Amino acid sequence: MFQRLAALLLLSASFVMPTHAQQQQPQTDLARTQLSVGLYKIDTQIAQTPQQREIGLMFRKTMPQAEGMIFVFEQPATQCFWMRNTLLPLTAAFVADDGRIVNLVDMQPLTENSHCSEEPVRYVLEMNQGWFAKKNIKKGAKLGGELFSAVKR
Repeated sequence: MFQRLAALLLLSASFVMPTHAQQQQPQTDLARTQLSVGLYKIDTQIAQTPQQREIGLMFRKTMPQAEGMIFVFEQPATQCFWMRNTLLPLTAAFVADDGRIVNLVDMQPLTENSHCSEEPVRYVLEMNQGWFAKKNIKKGAKLGGELFSAVKR
């Protein structure tokens, strides 16, 4: 009886809980958009659903230098990010509705330190750490692209 119950519980758990392999798959098939900042173009994945935002860049082992991920929220708020299960060192740009970079924060892989926007924002753009610094892009710079022109003000 105990063995049958244990087998039934194990079987039911396999339908409810994702396998270890499923939990560690990076999301690479999100919709994309082109952003610009100064002379630079960024090929950007768009994380817009709660699940897409939660997974973000977790489990990615590499990312091209001119690529990033933009997190889109329903309304401006203080946004806070951490790097649980994220293998790449990243810089987060917290971005206002008009594309203005509110603040930039370097984040270390595999940490749960919280990094927050200095004011309410709707967007957060994550790039490889050092990308903004190498391009001399700082707080106050403006991002361009369809995403920002589509925002209802």
